[in-house]
Amino acid sequence: MALSTLTARVDESDKNAFDAFCDSVGLTTSAAINIYVKAVLREHRIPFEIRQEDPFYNASNQAYIMKSVAELKSGKGTLHELIEVEDE
Repeated sequence: MALSTLTARVDESDKNAFDAFCDSVGLTTSAAINIYVKAVLREHRIPFEIRQEDPFYNASNQAYIMKSVAELKSGKGTLHELIEVEDE
């Protein structure tokens, strides 16, 4: 079986952490990546869930909410009555 090289760019700190993890479980980085490739080919899918987090919880929205809460707590908010709408 001929071998081929797979090249991927990853953050240096992620690579170092991955290398350290692989070493701690007795694998080379190459062996771990080969396990992943074999799992994809065997299962015909990515062998773990990939999903986008709820956009409500993204960092910029959370920062906006925290800023708004701080403004309300400091008395900069305006109180409004709830407007009820009848169902059509």
